[in-house]
Amino acid sequence: VQLQASGGGPVQAGGSLRLSCVASERTFGRMVMAWFRQTPGKEREFVAAINLSGGATAYADSVKGRFTISRDTAKVTVYLQMNSLKVEDTAVYYCAADSTLIRSSWTRSSAYDHWGQGTEVTVSS
Repeated sequence: VQLQASGGGPVQAGGSLRLSCVASERTFGRMVMAWFRQTPGKEREFVAAINLSGGATAYADSVKGRFTISRDTAKVTVYLQMNSLKVEDTAVYYCAADSTLIRSSWTRSSAYDHWGQGTEVTVSS
């Protein structure tokens, strides 16, 4: 599965951005797609995940209430709507996918087999 992420860019604090991630194919099973983010010198951090079949979602506490993950199953695309952006949201955002994950694994970057290229989000004050 190849993943193509887009939608990053510069934005002022309090603003919004929507990231998109398109998968080249949908695998059978419990396909989960997720967003992680990373800043220099830090571990890749879980942001949000969604199950493509049932639509169940999970969020990091730091983005709850501000970010929304959604999916278009026909297009095998997930979106990350980011509102009320903060300077600390600045990072390179990566999308990931896997077809075998159980929910308890959704937040672990090591559990995902497929990754897209990053898209950079820069939030200025």
